[in-house]
Amino acid sequence: MKDLHDRVATEVRRAIVGQDDALALLLSAAALGGHVLLEGPPGTAKTLLARAFAAALDTSFRRIQFTPDMLPSDVTGTVALRGSDLTFRPGPVFASVVLADEINRTPPKTQAALLEAMEERQVTVDGESHALPDPFIVVATQNPIEYEGTYPLPEAQLDRFLFRIVIDYPSVDDERALLRLARRGLEPAALDDVAAVATAADLRAARTSVDAVRATDAVEAFVVAVVRATRELPGVTLGASPRAAVHLLAAARAAAALSGRDYITPDDVTRMASPVLAHRLLLTPEAELDRFGATDAITAALAAVPVPR
Repeated sequence: MKDLHDRVATEVRRAIVGQDDALALLLSAAALGGHVLLEGPPGTAKTLLARAFAAALDTSFRRIQFTPDMLPSDVTGTVALRGSDLTFRPGPVFASVVLADEINRTPPKTQAALLEAMEERQVTVDGESHALPDPFIVVATQNPIEYEGTYPLPEAQLDRFLFRIVIDYPSVDDERALLRLARRGLEPAALDDVAAVATAADLRAARTSVDAVRATDAVEAFVVAVVRATRELPGVTLGASPRAAVHLLAAARAAAALSGRDYITPDDVTRMASPVLAHRLLLTPEAELDRFGATDAITAALAAVPVPR
C-alpha cells in the first residue's frame, strides 16, 4: 500500500502542489472501493486533483459535468433501437474513476441516478442490471460557498461517500510554487506528463492488504463509541449511521497500511474521524448560529470517549 501511494503521489505532484493529505485519502478510497466528495472554494484545483489522480491510474476515466438540465439517463445510459434490436448504450458512469463535477448543480432526480451505482456497483435500466467496473470510485466535487442554483445532496447520498475532503487555499509557499508550474496558456501542461503507474490489479492487491490489517476488540469498541457519541450531542439532529462505523474502521485500516503497519491504533481512528464523519452530521439551527460546526461535533464526540490503551 505504501509503495503504491509513493508511485501515485510522485506522478500527481507533477501537476498538483501540496494536497498530500487529500491524495492519501483519495488512494485509500480507491483501495477500499469507496467514494470521495471534494469540497472547497472555486479555483483550488479540485477538478485538477481528480484528473491527475485518475491519470496516474491505468484504469478507465470519465468526467460528468453536472448541470440543471441533466437527466438520469445522461448518467446511467439508455436503451436505444439499433436496427431491429433494443440495445443498452452505457452512460459515462461506466468507468473505474468517475469525476462527478459540481454534483450539487443537478436536480435530486439526476443525483439519485448515482445512488444505486455508488452502493450496489451496478446500474438498472429498463429492468435490467448492468455491472460496473472493478474498481469503481466516484470523485464528486462541489462548491460549499455558492448556493445560487444548487441542489444540496440529501443525507442518504452523503452517507454513501467514504470521505469528504476539504480543499482549502494553499499556503504562501505552495501558491508561489503553483505559479512555477509549466502551462500552455492557462492550461496546466504538466497534466500531460502524469504517467499511469497503478493498475486495477494494484488497487485490488492494496484492498487485500488493507483487509488484512488487524483491529482489536478495544479499537472496534472505540470506533462504535465515537460514532454513537455523535448521535447524543445536543447540537446534532442526525448523527453518524452504522454505515459510518464500517467506513471509519475501514479508513483506519487504510491509514495503518499507509503507515506500514498491520494493526490499527486509536490514533488511526482519531485521524480518520473528521473526513469520514463530518459530512454525515446534521446540526440544529441553533448550533449553526453559535458557529458550532460538524468538525466541532466530532471533536466533542472524541473527547467524550476514553481512548483505549
